[in-house]
Amino acid sequence: MSELAKKEPVFTTDFNLSLFILYGCIRRKLLLVISLFFLTYLTHAQTRPRPEINLDAFVQRIFPLQQENINYEDLYESLFQLYQNPIDLNTATYEELSSLYVLSVIQIKNLIAHRTQYGDLLSIYELQAITGFDLNTIQQLLPFVEVRQKFTTSALTPDLNKATDHYLILRSSQTLEKSKGFIEDKYPGSPQQLYMRYRLSSPRDFQIGLTAEKDAGEKNYLDFYSFHVQLKNKGRLKNLVLGDYQVQFGQGLVLGAGFFLGKGSEAVTTIRRSNMGIRPYGSLLEGGYFRGAAATYQIGQVDVTAFYSFTKRDASIDETDGEREEYFSSILTSGYHRTETELARKNQLTEQNTGANATFRFRNGYIGATLLHTQFDAILMRRPRLYNKFEFTGKQHTVASTNFSYTWQNFNFFGEAARSSSGGVGLTGGWVAALSKQVEWAMHLRYYDKNFHSFYSNALAEGSRNINEQGVYWGLKYSPKKNLTFSGFYDRFRFPWLKYLVDAPSRGYDYLLRASYQINSRALLYAQYHAEHKGKNLPNNTTPTDIVVTIVRENVLTNFDYRVSHNLQLQSRVQVNTFQYEGRTKSVGYAIMQDIEGSVKRLYLKGRIAYFSTDDYDSRIYAFENTVLYAVSFPAYSGRGTRVYLIGRYAVNQHLDLWIRYARTQLKNQNSIGSGNDLIEGNHKSDINLQVRYKF
Repeated sequence: MSELAKKEPVFTTDFNLSLFILYGCIRRKLLLVISLFFLTYLTHAQTRPRPEINLDAFVQRIFPLQQENINYEDLYESLFQLYQNPIDLNTATYEELSSLYVLSVIQIKNLIAHRTQYGDLLSIYELQAITGFDLNTIQQLLPFVEVRQKFTTSALTPDLNKATDHYLILRSSQTLEKSKGFIEDKYPGSPQQLYMRYRLSSPRDFQIGLTAEKDAGEKNYLDFYSFHVQLKNKGRLKNLVLGDYQVQFGQGLVLGAGFFLGKGSEAVTTIRRSNMGIRPYGSLLEGGYFRGAAATYQIGQVDVTAFYSFTKRDASIDETDGEREEYFSSILTSGYHRTETELARKNQLTEQNTGANATFRFRNGYIGATLLHTQFDAILMRRPRLYNKFEFTGKQHTVASTNFSYTWQNFNFFGEAARSSSGGVGLTGGWVAALSKQVEWAMHLRYYDKNFHSFYSNALAEGSRNINEQGVYWGLKYSPKKNLTFSGFYDRFRFPWLKYLVDAPSRGYDYLLRASYQINSRALLYAQYHAEHKGKNLPNNTTPTDIVVTIVRENVLTNFDYRVSHNLQLQSRVQVNTFQYEGRTKSVGYAIMQDIEGSVKRLYLKGRIAYFSTDDYDSRIYAFENTVLYAVSFPAYSGRGTRVYLIGRYAVNQHLDLWIRYARTQLKNQNSIGSGNDLIEGNHKSDINLQVRYKF
């Protein structure tokens, strides 16, 4: 609740009651005046279209830690899905608000209390009247939220005339140098990656989406497609999706699709999942989604969700004497269908998923139960390795869980307990708290049996899956001044059984320290240190058995942003990575990056020049790069050389935008780039992206 609300007096007489009503009316009008002032003063008003998502700024605020088992492009494609479905601040629940990773516990509580006392927000800038909100927070919220009028309808047919988001995107990307796969005719298709995305939607009413894509080297021009139709808020029918979708409930032990960072620079807010339910899917990622139908229906205070999916997956299922084998070792998610081998694996496996969730909501939280049954048309059998001893084997699998979230004062408690049909148990839970206006605190506990299996889980973990792991996480954030913030976490974990490339039970820990200083409205400085200690097999071992040793990975990052003027901004960054096997020489890598961003009338330009040097691939450096709208680039700098890119955007008119991006990597003392069929002879690699967006 805001400070002004706390100071309101209580009146008992009729005269005082009249004064109180008058006071409330005046205050409400005052909030309106404040809102109108900010709408005029700021360049991006809520009445205008939402600003294009600034992935770069968002990434730098909650940058996920550099890990060898994370596909960063997949992660930011999920972030785009979050942007595609903006949250209405007038109806958003605690879960939805916390899923943005922008607001603290106190800010969310104050926002909900303000809505309860004064009714719907008039604009997003009315947040200025709520304790704990400043312009910086509001600007971070802008790409992901909207303020809309109340909307209710019982008509199942959407009103297409109410569409507020209607566009078509066409994109072509290509590496200019020919790789081995094209030179030796192993890739029969053209060297262009082609992409199309169409969207028609009205918030809280309906959404229609279609995505199609062809990777470089693929012959079929419609190699992958994704589609969906969504209806929302049709009486008690809260959500209905036909086509492709994802589902997220609880802390992600059963269904954990969508955007989730876990351990990162934002040490407090990113460790918990939010109960987001069904989301339409329109990503380029050729895995991790359901295809079929899903619906959420409200019965009193209970939301009941049911879904069914029938999907073809890529897998290696061989044929012997013309007969199909009954076994496969894994589902392939790369999405590449270029060579004869890759084409032979396409859509070889049939997967059916049936699931349900019931969530009972009350004033300060919810309690839910989730069930997921998965069935394949072949037997999943991992390769005969000792570390796979407790992996799932079979055609059918079921996993069920219960989950909760409860807010008490400035604490938000959350948790989930799951059990798979193989007998394994998964437990996760903790809390996020605001101890004061300056201090935020988080704690998270996790326990995943070595025989706990959940194909669509994505809860907090050190490993890439929620299996064979135990851990305790502490996070702290301290803001002694409005413009100064210190944050950090410490996470301790152990793996009771063997893992891939770790041939013994192991344990480890990692920690992060970060300081951020907003010098003034134009300048931002931050620095970060992260260290990780865990077990791994010693490479090139000469003994008959593998030896597990401790590896130490360190990362130091400093960044300085400076806005020279409204149309010109600079960013300077230095990053140093080290990697060391116990008892061996340390591998060191560093990168120096300079960005410049500016605009002149309808033309927007952004570029970077980077110099990097790494001893080997172990000390590689991941660096986020801007690219054309709704696309991401997160290359690994390895070796010694330079990396440059330049992006240009030109707004032809209010309907048509054009993008072009050119990027080039130049290496020293190296005769080739890449490996296998993607090997390029020479010491340079150049990429070009062209994109057109038409807004109807």
